[in-house]
Amino acid sequence: MLPGLLDWLAGLPPWLGVAALVTASFVAAVLVNEVGLRAVRRLTRRTGTTVDDALLRELRVPIPVTVAVAGAFLAPSVVPVTDATALVLRASALTAAALVWARTLARLGTQGLRAYDAHTDEGADFAPIFQNLWTFLVLVATAFVVLTVWEIEITPLLASAGIAGIAIGFAAKDTVANFFGSISLYVDGTYAVGDYVELDTGVAGTVQDISIRSTRILTRDNVVVTVPNAVLNSAQLTNHSAPVGKTRVKVPVGVAYGSDLDTVEECLLAAADAVELAASNPSPRARFRGFGDSALDYELLVWVPSPLHDGRATHELNRDIYARLDAAGVEIPFPQRDVRVRDADATPTLDAHGTTGEQKRRDAA
Repeated sequence: MLPGLLDWLAGLPPWLGVAALVTASFVAAVLVNEVGLRAVRRLTRRTGTTVDDALLRELRVPIPVTVAVAGAFLAPSVVPVTDATALVLRASALTAAALVWARTLARLGTQGLRAYDAHTDEGADFAPIFQNLWTFLVLVATAFVVLTVWEIEITPLLASAGIAGIAIGFAAKDTVANFFGSISLYVDGTYAVGDYVELDTGVAGTVQDISIRSTRILTRDNVVVTVPNAVLNSAQLTNHSAPVGKTRVKVPVGVAYGSDLDTVEECLLAAADAVELAASNPSPRARFRGFGDSALDYELLVWVPSPLHDGRATHELNRDIYARLDAAGVEIPFPQRDVRVRDADATPTLDAHGTTGEQKRRDAA
């Protein structure tokens, strides 16, 4: 039956044979979409995963389109047409299929990276960087395919692109450095969106966004600071949110010499228990650090849920510590010095030779 059908198509006028094949392919595309894909969709709904559902959702366009353009691609093999017409038919079909599949591949890559972003904590916030890179690679590959199927010589284009790439590389060296800096930050897992970081320049805040070129940091003064990724890659950076979100607050306290140390430690730990922001695990600790010039130096160590809470926690701890030490009769001393005044005559006395006592002491020395 098939050989007879092909002979029948070959006997038709070329334009009519091409139209018949294109029409048949469009009908086949409708059948694939309405019957085949719907049957597969019913099967995927019975599975326990959503991956196949997402994949089928993305393939519902490229598969019917590929079937639809198959008629135009196969027409020159069945219907006698000129070489120019054959080139146009095949190149048009392949171009349409390439564009549709490029869109699908770009979307699948983006969704895969987003799924990785949702299921991992390490570096996933750099997913936008790789989404852009993946999209760029898909576009380049698609352009290469389209130029090839239209029999456009790409060797001169590649040579020109190489020269242009060198020129652009010199002109955009900072951008390139920032891009590779972002890759290095991703590989190292330095920080993620939402982390509280501090640079060696003194800039500190919450990471708001990470792009190919830079990272935006929101400071506590509600100011957004944009830092190039190349700078972050070479700077000393402290991530206060890693490896856990909690951070430790250190509150120095000085008490007078002669204070009851047990009472002091009880007051400090009670203050930590009374402050809502103070975490119970790890438990607060009171440490006697040393003997100061004017006081016994203590330090209260308390964990708080986030680096953003350390200022408020310190404020509440200081207020509570002061109240408890005052109620317990523990003195918080002022800086003080013991000054001893030497007792000496206001008027120097002279001996028989007219020499003062101070002069004698200097001469003896």
